[in-house]
Amino acid sequence: MILASASAARRRLLEEAGVAVAVEAAAAAVDETAVKLAVRAETNPPARAAEALAELKAMRVSARHPGAMVLGCDQMLDCDGRWFDKPSDLAEARAHLLALKGRRHRLTSAVAAVRDGRLLWHHTEVATLTMRNFSDAFLDGYLAAAGEAALGSVGAYQLEGLGAQLFVMVEGDFFTVLGLPLLAVLDFLRENGELPP
Repeated sequence: MILASASAARRRLLEEAGVAVAVEAAAAAVDETAVKLAVRAETNPPARAAEALAELKAMRVSARHPGAMVLGCDQMLDCDGRWFDKPSDLAEARAHLLALKGRRHRLTSAVAAVRDGRLLWHHTEVATLTMRNFSDAFLDGYLAAAGEAALGSVGAYQLEGLGAQLFVMVEGDFFTVLGLPLLAVLDFLRENGELPP
């Protein structure tokens, strides 16, 4: 099983659920901006961009690993039509959090399973999160405590840690928020003999 993702959270989710994975992040490198622009030009929803990126990443890695099951993943955050990418620095993380402050946004997580360049399965789930109206002092403290970890997710937060304090409501699957619809993945792996039934 190969995970075509650099996400430590995704790898941790799979490993803690008993799925041994090898990670090949560099090989999955794709021009995400170009894919997102193309999908957006077709007036498709953010879910389509996440699905396209997950499949493309899995296909790229599959080409070099004959016979291996490859999982590609991607996540999109949209708030009132604005799509967010991972922040490049803490100033951008701050801007993201201020833009999401007091508002609802959607996280769409997509996963694609590929073997020998053939798409076997894909799945997409959406979670809706409502961020609280936090103070500037809280935001400063949060970013100081989170540090570079804030740059590792599209929303500049990790719900499984201090980032939980940013929210008043989360609707949807917790694993989807973390970037991988884990229960659906595990079900697929069992159905395809990758895990015991």
